[in-house]
Amino acid sequence: MTQTQSFDLVVIGGGPAGYVGAIRAAQLGLRTACVERDQLGGICNNWGCIPTKALLAGAELYHRMTHEAEQWGISADNIRHDWSKVIARSRGVADTGAKGVGTLFKKNKIEHFAGSAKITAPGKVQVTDADGKQIAELAAKNILIATGAVPRQLPGADFDGERIISFKQAMSLPQQPKSLLVVGSGAIGMEFAYFYNAFGTQVTVIEMLDRLLPVEDDEISKEIARAFKKQGITCHTSHVTTAIQKTPGSNTSIKAVIAPVNDKEKTQTLEADKVLVAIGVKGNYAGLFDASLGIETFKDHIKVDYRKRGATYETSVKGIYAVGDVIGPPWLAHVASEEAIICVERLAGHTAPDIDYNAIPGCTYCHPQVASVGLTERAAREQNLDVTVGKFPFLASGKARALGETAGFVKIIADKKYGQILGCHMIGDNVTELIAELSLALRLEATVDDVIATIHAHPTLSEAVHEATLGAEGRMIHL
Repeated sequence: MTQTQSFDLVVIGGGPAGYVGAIRAAQLGLRTACVERDQLGGICNNWGCIPTKALLAGAELYHRMTHEAEQWGISADNIRHDWSKVIARSRGVADTGAKGVGTLFKKNKIEHFAGSAKITAPGKVQVTDADGKQIAELAAKNILIATGAVPRQLPGADFDGERIISFKQAMSLPQQPKSLLVVGSGAIGMEFAYFYNAFGTQVTVIEMLDRLLPVEDDEISKEIARAFKKQGITCHTSHVTTAIQKTPGSNTSIKAVIAPVNDKEKTQTLEADKVLVAIGVKGNYAGLFDASLGIETFKDHIKVDYRKRGATYETSVKGIYAVGDVIGPPWLAHVASEEAIICVERLAGHTAPDIDYNAIPGCTYCHPQVASVGLTERAAREQNLDVTVGKFPFLASGKARALGETAGFVKIIADKKYGQILGCHMIGDNVTELIAELSLALRLEATVDDVIATIHAHPTLSEAVHEATLGAEGRMIHL
């Protein structure tokens, strides 16, 4: 009989929401446990945010060496890549991060249970090993669900891990495919499209909506489409994938039947080694609790009223909370971490500021990078807001020219009367590092004059932000 161990808080999931929430709880003096069946760090550290950036960094370096070296006065012969080492470096980066989370747990005296969790009753968590054998029984005043999300499958085309793959398999394929079809042009699809293409895979992107990165500003979508075309990536927007067919007798070939959204009779068949399905995610809570427990779900996610003022992130069952991707969009690691901190602080009796879900930055790490926060120009005009727009191209930036990275621009959306910044949209080199300034601006309800009055170092890419805000007032200097 397993002896019950008691805690103030049991966190289920060791990703950006789970481990951050556990650490904050321990800092607040709560006796805390975290249950994680895989490596600590979750999808983000092990199969998402961090290792994908390691892959993309390698892709950018390889692309520069093979396509741009001569313009820098650098000559090199026989440049080639070792696919196994490209993948191994990424896995090494992930492993280091997982070990780091383990060290943080020890530092903060957090009990780590390696196994699968099941909530059997309010305040009760059963932990089992890979064989289904119970290894622990936990009791807690509070339970925090932070189990993340899993990829959605294309109807009629289940993941097989070999020819129909998700992002997880795409990160660690033992052999580089000669051709790849990517279904979906969100951040995941676009990042892998860039990565594989940079290393020489023939890549085709299929998107149901009328533009790439459809959640971004219209001008961003147009610019990334131009960039991908220049890189040799074929993109079919306004197309649906009607069928995925595995070629009989082949271990590598697969066919996708696609059709225009407005005329599904006109189909064409595309053939490739692999198909990466990147059409979105859903909450990861299968087997986590019995339906009789009464935890309410909504559209494949656990329901919590997380967008209201003073949200506690409590589920429909008292004492059971949920944060991060498992509760729905935006499916972003930085949001998950912040939700966990606020949830834990409030259940511990502390005050915490609400998250402004209208001021959350989003980033896509293909090349050129894309970053945005706040309203798009289309959304602002659909709300009948009277706005002014400032747009500054990196072609006019001295630092961008020095770096050889002149593609893209910074675009500012501001209220015309008062100058309050409503949104910012960037595409270009390292714009994912520049977006934080505008996230702070939105959070503080800053105006374009506030940014204009802030001196930006020269020469830097951040000067493009300064120039774009000047442009919103018709005062741009360098264009």
